[in-house]
Amino acid sequence: MTPNHTLGETETLDSMPSKKMNVAVIRELALRLPGVEETTLHGAPCFKVSGRLLTCPALHQSAEPNSLVVCISLQERARLLAANPSAYYVTDHYHNYPSVLVRLGQIDRHSLSDLLDMAWRFVSSKPRMSRPKARR
Repeated sequence: MTPNHTLGETETLDSMPSKKMNVAVIRELALRLPGVEETTLHGAPCFKVSGRLLTCPALHQSAEPNSLVVCISLQERARLLAANPSAYYVTDHYHNYPSVLVRLGQIDRHSLSDLLDMAWRFVSSKPRMSRPKARR
């Protein structure tokens, strides 16, 4: 594999010499979780469980390039920030949301898989809110 080779749809990270995370790896890890579907948000790939956000690229201007936003509890976020501030961070924009930002260049496949598992448990455990019925 040449240095300029990009990860194809059928390749896995395990076949790659580097540990670089990209959309194909995120897709592979997210879609293996029960009930996860891929959609788009502002043209970027987004992964949801029962219509609720699991993860997507961090699109807000406050986020660093090549970052992912992952929905997790505020308690888990505090634990991750304390344990590995080089990989996990939060900006003022995301501060009040139950999520953490991930520097994809600072996380390995196993850690990202564990994080997505944690996010899936968090998002799946949230009660489904019903939408108000339209008035006639």
